[in-house]
Amino acid sequence: MKQYRLRPGRLIAKTVLALAGFLAVFPLVWTALNALKNNVDIITRVPKVIFTPTLANISYILGRDSVLTGLYNSVVACGSAVLVGIVLGLPAAYAVARYPNRFAGDIQFFVLSLRFLPPVAVAIPLMVIWLQVGLYDTLPALIVTYSLLTISVIMWLAIPAFQGVPKEIEEAAFVDGYGAYSVFWRIALPVAARSLIGAIAFSFVLVWNEFLIALMLSSSNAKTLPIVASELSQQGMNVPWGILNASVVLLSLPPLLFLGVLSGFLNSVFRQKKS
Repeated sequence: MKQYRLRPGRLIAKTVLALAGFLAVFPLVWTALNALKNNVDIITRVPKVIFTPTLANISYILGRDSVLTGLYNSVVACGSAVLVGIVLGLPAAYAVARYPNRFAGDIQFFVLSLRFLPPVAVAIPLMVIWLQVGLYDTLPALIVTYSLLTISVIMWLAIPAFQGVPKEIEEAAFVDGYGAYSVFWRIALPVAARSLIGAIAFSFVLVWNEFLIALMLSSSNAKTLPIVASELSQQGMNVPWGILNASVVLLSLPPLLFLGVLSGFLNSVFRQKKS
């Protein structure tokens, strides 16, 4: 009977991968554990692994009106911006990828250049505009601003995804009588689904974690969850670390849930389209 032995190169690769996974997951696990600790157990010199868990931090976070308002504002603003990015960004990316013209390169460079700008360079002019039109510190202002980010990110990531769709499949669909819109919906989208899910999820995480733009475009009514969470740390030496960690957990859950729901929904839709 032959014994299976790992090659040194494969063993090293698996070790590095496991170490990278541990380094990525450990901060999240440690944050979740700190959210269940009392403040005394967190600020000790020797980290406590065995402790008496408490739900006081999570209850405090969920019981604050400002946190619930910030969560509502973040969900509405980010969800609407991602929806706008999908509706406008995906067809635009497909048009650039499949119907190139002399402006296609300039369009791609312009979309990419929007990510070169620092957030303050975008926030200051928009703050002046929203003040002049009377929409400062409102959700519509945040939605429009975030939509500029989601459209550019989704286009930037979706153009290579659509370019990777074999042209022969689309040409065969045209021969079978499909129109341009049917080819886009029934052929291009399902084939590029995995890459598009990543683009949509990345755009959501990008705007969900956006801090500086939301800080400059809101003062009280349109505060998002990152701003509300940051206010908990502005207490000098008496930082409620347990409450702060609980707010980080709350801040991290929606992107994870969004990614899971989005991937499951799109996979089910595309399976129905293929069948």
